[in-house]
Amino acid sequence: MRPSPTYPLRGHTDRSGTQPVSTVTASCLEIKLHDVSLLAFTLIAILAIGEFSYFQESWIKYSYQVDTNISSKLQVNIDITVAMQCDYIGADMIDQTEARVGESGDLQYEPTYFELTAKEKAWQSMMQNIHRQLNKEHNLLESLIKSSFNGTATTKSARVVDSTDPLNACRIHGSMELNKVAGNFHILAGKSYDLPFGHAHVLATKDPQVYNFSHRIDHLSFGVPSPGLIHPLDGSEKITETNMYMFQYFLVVVATEINTYKFSTNTHQYSVTEKEKKLTGMKKKYEIPGIVLKYDISSLKILISEEGMPTSQFLIRLCGIIGGIFSTAGLLHNICGFIINLLCCQCKPRERVQR
Repeated sequence: MRPSPTYPLRGHTDRSGTQPVSTVTASCLEIKLHDVSLLAFTLIAILAIGEFSYFQESWIKYSYQVDTNISSKLQVNIDITVAMQCDYIGADMIDQTEARVGESGDLQYEPTYFELTAKEKAWQSMMQNIHRQLNKEHNLLESLIKSSFNGTATTKSARVVDSTDPLNACRIHGSMELNKVAGNFHILAGKSYDLPFGHAHVLATKDPQVYNFSHRIDHLSFGVPSPGLIHPLDGSEKITETNMYMFQYFLVVVATEINTYKFSTNTHQYSVTEKEKKLTGMKKKYEIPGIVLKYDISSLKILISEEGMPTSQFLIRLCGIIGGIFSTAGLLHNICGFIINLLCCQCKPRERVQR
């Protein structure tokens, strides 16, 4: 009678000392499971850290709407130094309705020196450098907005000049209320007067050699002053070697509302285009040397806000990362186990144990 064949038990070795295939396959699967779990937890940790870093970041959002502020007045703040004596120049503001909205008494005329001290030159260089960097890198403006403009000394300190030389310049500074319509602010040769036939500047002298409209704009802004805000013309300077010369600035003023995590303010910002012109003489109409700032009020309002990822969205994304990696890891583990079992069954068939 032929004896029946016997097979080695699972987990035991046969007489030759070899381990059965099923035990080898189980150990391989345990190693693969451990590797897949370690890889899954590593990926979860890396992606969770990256997601938390993104959750802490914020970005600046710009939007536009019609300016619904019904107020008909707008404040303008001026600080300009002209390289002429105060007796020879006059400053005022006239809007599109031919109304004189700014009187000479609204501004202060302060005799001073046109030359800057070392401290003032350093402040002016800093402001000019900020403007150059803002023109090159738009991201710098967003960084300044997020930081609430801290660290930007936009206000020049009071002048302290120790000199016995005669004063050669006139500082015109102060604030005025203007109508929210287009108009112009001008500093021209001669004092301004309202005559029956209109507005005119009466020259104090006909000698053109006294005219020098080289100037420096330390500050020019619209609306209630907000500390730290940077305006396009702050720190700018124009020098001319010609007596008969006119500087023109074309401004578009836009209402602006800023809301960030650190501060909020309502102000007005403006864009500017510059033009210079050498005059041939004062025989032609309106050919008077000076500085003219023509402004126009935009009907739009810019909303600048700082936004970030909501907490609920962060938690949902985090749960998606964890669930997605675990599901993918389980699928990969099952596929790898199936392939290993398939290869082991084909390459290492069971051996019969002979009697």
